[in-house]
Amino acid sequence: MSDTNTATTATTAPVTPAGTVTGMVEHVLALAATWTRWDGRPAHVDWRVYTPHKAVRRVADHMVDHLAEMEARLAGEETQPDHWHASMVTTEADLAPFTQADLDEARSRLTRLARIWANRLDALTEEQLDHSPGEGWSFRRLAEHLEESVYYADAVGDLS
Repeated sequence: MSDTNTATTATTAPVTPAGTVTGMVEHVLALAATWTRWDGRPAHVDWRVYTPHKAVRRVADHMVDHLAEMEARLAGEETQPDHWHASMVTTEADLAPFTQADLDEARSRLTRLARIWANRLDALTEEQLDHSPGEGWSFRRLAEHLEESVYYADAVGDLS
């Protein structure tokens, strides 16, 4: 992840916070498109276990968690602490085969979550992005933090 989300290259426009989140989801879904080939053996990375279902679950949970945080802060409310078991727990559902139907569900779920994030972030001013209300990271930094969710998908990897 770069130090700033406004980095550019000779052929691309600056990456916005919304683009950071949607780009993360595109990366995850590109890998997920190969997971229907998963042989059922979990990946062991950084002393934890990862599977296709667990990667999708963790990305979605991470997006929901921080979306709830952002919305609460914008509404002037206290944020609710999360009680996710996160990646420390691998459920029976995480160990299920990853089918084409699961991929379709993941695409729908993650694409919609990314659009909600993008719409919300695009509606904020630069001031709101950088000097966000309430306690916690700025909303720009939250978007950058969400980009780190690629870790879960990268742990499973490209199975093509």
